[in-house]
Amino acid sequence: MTKMIPPQSVGVVTPQRAEFTTPLALRGGGTLDSYHLIYETYGTLNAERSNAVLVCHALSGSHHVAGTYADAPHNVGWWDNLVGPGKPLDTRKFFVIGVNNLGGCYGSSGPNQINPATGKLWGADFPFVTVEDWVESQAHLADQLGIRRFAAVVGGSLGGMQAMSWALQYPERVGHVAVIAAAPKLTAQNIAFNEVARQAILTDPEFHGGHYYEHGVVPARGLKLARMVGHITYLSDDSMAEKFGRSLRHGRNTYSYDVEFEIESYLRYQGDKFAGYFDANTYLLTTKALDYFDPAFEYGGNLDAALARATADFLVVSFTTDWRFSPARSREIVYALLHNKRNVSYAEIDCPAGHDSFLLDETRYHKLLSAWFDRIEV
Repeated sequence: MTKMIPPQSVGVVTPQRAEFTTPLALRGGGTLDSYHLIYETYGTLNAERSNAVLVCHALSGSHHVAGTYADAPHNVGWWDNLVGPGKPLDTRKFFVIGVNNLGGCYGSSGPNQINPATGKLWGADFPFVTVEDWVESQAHLADQLGIRRFAAVVGGSLGGMQAMSWALQYPERVGHVAVIAAAPKLTAQNIAFNEVARQAILTDPEFHGGHYYEHGVVPARGLKLARMVGHITYLSDDSMAEKFGRSLRHGRNTYSYDVEFEIESYLRYQGDKFAGYFDANTYLLTTKALDYFDPAFEYGGNLDAALARATADFLVVSFTTDWRFSPARSREIVYALLHNKRNVSYAEIDCPAGHDSFLLDETRYHKLLSAWFDRIEV
């Protein structure tokens, strides 16, 4: 009996692996003599190779943007509501690519992969990587796929920063850029949240200086706490109040340190789940890449000057209740682009879900993206 594919789904997909033997010099001073990237594609690359769209993932995302796996039908891509036939990023028109960033934990070269020089897992010896390094490695993947220029590069949160960096590092190779729920750099408060999360991991007795693989353990407690801290920042006060309020699990105070409030239960559940699949070294590397991202740094903090290199048409989207990357931060990007007389569309969407709004199937948000993608000629 043939399995029915859900309407507008890209269906069953298979990850691919690209190998690179040309050394990659990293911004932090390290070098990868060779590396590999895991990626997935959806749709068909046209004869002119002009319809490719790169989707950049956020902190805990991966190359698995859409569809499912034959051996894991419940493992649905993290942006499946956006990518597919008839969806805003329509795979009948576009050839969509999702890549697991360097240093990631879903198969690309990273801490949980083999170091060719030693034959052992990289662990904490994997070098620091930056947003700019990710973009450069993705450009090499595009070369390997024969894609000279992307019709668009799209991302939310940290992925939005990558999309912006694409427009600056390779302005001639990208026609359109969508920066969603992102910022031109982290505030001190954001860096502080990341540092608390890192300290939770670094001080976990099972961390072993980042070489916990050799000990057959995982710094689960640290990862759990890191995720709990992070998750608080992804939700808005309104969404927390609506979902949980001050609801008690037992209907009364028990005067203990066990779980009493429903929000406590939720955070612990999210933390435990995250510790079961994500890698601690990758979390550390990725949050530092977030902290370091600041395209205006080399221009004395002048974002106008930094974005002068960009030639792409931009879409910038923010969400009213996102306090991690507030609308004010998105408007900084918009104003800098307008200062340089670039084409930019801006939308501030009233959505109660906070930072995670960019992942949701919100009607106005998806209508906006559909209209924007429809305007792109391939």
